Amino acid sequence: MFLALREIRKEKMRYGLIIAMIVLITYLLFMLLALMNGLSNENTAALKSWNAQTVWLNKNANDRLSQSIISQQQIGRYNPQHVAVIGDLPGQLARCHGAKHKANVQLVGLKSGDFIAKKKIQVISGHRIQHPGQIILDESLQNQGYHLGSKVTFNGSGHYQVVGFARNAKLNIAPIAYCSLGQWQQIQGNHATASGIVSDQTSTHHYVGLQRYTIDNFINKLPGYTAQNATFEMMIAFLLVISLVVIAVFLYILTMQKTKQYALLRAQGISAEQLMGAIIAQSLILIITGLVFAIVLTLLTVRLLPSGMPILLESREMAWMTLAILGIGLLGASLPAIMIMRIDPLDALK
Repeated sequence: MFLALREIRKEKMRYGLIIAMIVLITYLLFMLLALMNGLSNENTAALKSWNAQTVWLNKNANDRLSQSIISQQQIGRYNPQHVAVIGDLPGQLARCHGAKHKANVQLVGLKSGDFIAKKKIQVISGHRIQHPGQIILDESLQNQGYHLGSKVTFNGSGHYQVVGFARNAKLNIAPIAYCSLGQWQQIQGNHATASGIVSDQTSTHHYVGLQRYTIDNFINKLPGYTAQNATFEMMIAFLLVISLVVIAVFLYILTMQKTKQYALLRAQGISAEQLMGAIIAQSLILIITGLVFAIVLTLLTVRLLPSGMPILLESREMAWMTLAILGIGLLGASLPAIMIMRIDPLDALK
């Protein structure tokens, strides 16, 4: 450790550049991870807030909630404590007065007696739906000029009043506008009772003409969800491999430049194990320093970004990524460490 610290202090510029390289790679990895989590959350935030475990859709709906049409006969009797009937319709929300700003939303109809409407909507301001003509919006729409008491229209028809804002009300990367199921039925037309059935329990119940999905199955079939995550995961994997190669190459070059010094130390009686320990300690210092700066930089960036950016930092995943980078750094340091074992003390005399 003493040898590692002494060398880093002596070659500040050289090791400073290595730390900067580690900071930039790690920062990019953290930001990609946060962006992947943020986009994933915007696809599934509502489903997670409902604690959905099982979903039923019409068999002919092509796995899409918004394309599913369910009749009252198919629903039958159910336990509203654990099962909810919902309607879903994508469209545009607009204010009736003032600036005609339009927002793409998912209009979700709920029955007031079902568990989602009673327990799962996380209202942060205003109140739950009490009368027809009232809606609750996702909190992100507050930044677009919508506020409590706003009069709005959906798809250019009807007049509704905003009575509340809810947290985690997003589905398919679009904010949700919650309304009563009766309202949804009027807007949707087609004599449909609902779009889907959701349960907060793992269920094998069979509904006539409906397809059952586990929540993981349903999420993976959301439009673009799997492809989006696969793309980010591939980018992160490539960056981890690149970081391994870069760290290994930098440390290998540094070791090659100091072959005679290491050979001289071997000739003076310092064991190869001690020199290997110095290389590993030096690598740990560089990697940990880079990780600390990258984490601080990531937290500052997330804090300064606009609230509308789909960025989500999860401490557990950041911890796993930190450990992965640390492990990759040590793996990259193993190549120059192995070289130390092969240094012949006689090289110091040449």
